[in-house]
Amino acid sequence: MIVFFLLTPVLVILLEQRFKIVKKIGGVLICYILGALVGNLGLLPGEAYVYQDWFTRLTVPLALPMILFSMDVKKWLKMARSAIASLILGLVTVVLMIFVGYWVFKDSIPEIWKVSGMLTAVYTGGTPNMAAMKTALNVDTELYLMTHTYEVALGAIYLIFILSVGQRVFLLWLPPFKSPESGKIINVNPEDDFESYTGYFKRKTFFPVTGAFGLSVLIFGVSYGLSLLFPESFSTAATILLITTFGIIFSFVPKIKNIQKTFQTGMYFILIFSLVVSSMADIRQLVNISFNLFWYVGLAMFGSHILHAFLAKFFKVDADTVIISGSALICSPPFVPVVAGALKNREVILTGLIVGIVGYAVGNYLGVIIAYAVK
Repeated sequence: MIVFFLLTPVLVILLEQRFKIVKKIGGVLICYILGALVGNLGLLPGEAYVYQDWFTRLTVPLALPMILFSMDVKKWLKMARSAIASLILGLVTVVLMIFVGYWVFKDSIPEIWKVSGMLTAVYTGGTPNMAAMKTALNVDTELYLMTHTYEVALGAIYLIFILSVGQRVFLLWLPPFKSPESGKIINVNPEDDFESYTGYFKRKTFFPVTGAFGLSVLIFGVSYGLSLLFPESFSTAATILLITTFGIIFSFVPKIKNIQKTFQTGMYFILIFSLVVSSMADIRQLVNISFNLFWYVGLAMFGSHILHAFLAKFFKVDADTVIISGSALICSPPFVPVVAGALKNREVILTGLIVGIVGYAVGNYLGVIIAYAVK
């Protein structure tokens, strides 16, 4: 069982690199499906829950530092005004829609404060942040899976729109993208692609990544130790926030930030988490759709992006920047090159990646803050 949990994500990653259809479906979704099948077909031993619980407790805290090490705060501070404005607008509109949805559905969704925290985290960061909120807020597995299932389903609809007619629709309201005065084109090295594992086991990559993983383990241990100083009811959330803080701090260290494939390593642990947590769910309990939860997820996703585009007009942010930053926040950085390809604009790739990674960094903070605020 342990070998299955550790090696299945490796197989999924290999298939993603080889087949475009697998890459389009996404490793996270595939792992959720496989985990649900294995768990509900009775293929796991009776004592599996003990090991599953340990996997869910360990994978996300180990993944977060690896993901955050690749963040370049200094470069972000030098970005154009429109990119910064779009990031701020994106974060503000997500939080606004979370509050609106909370007041609309507060009497019809059980533990809605936890849902609010998860949605804030996932739409300012991504799946790793949502997974972190499951741990930080002690979210029930069924509630987590239902929320994430609706998020994935609606996210697919969102991506189809963005990759097809999205740019034309946004241009009806927003100004077109103008290249910076420098005229420089941003060339992205395929090996730096957030989804690429090319060259992972080369000596110059594998050994530094191994060292970064050791640092991630150390960060987890120190954060857990410091969390014991907090009240028990807040200790788990404190652990996640401390891990996030240490991850950002170490991203300022050039030798650590420049290690290639740390993000990919973090996402490997997120795939393990996705596989394990879905194997713990009883699909029979997910058959009856919770329409109120579905609409809350939809309001957070589409409502925030529509409001983002509306406000961007008054801040003179162009259509491509709004689309790429919104996609980075809603779908996470791995989708940035895909969206940029649909926009036929490589110059916005860096903006999208930085917005997405900043979202990873602040998502945990906002998720915990909003959850406890509405509670």
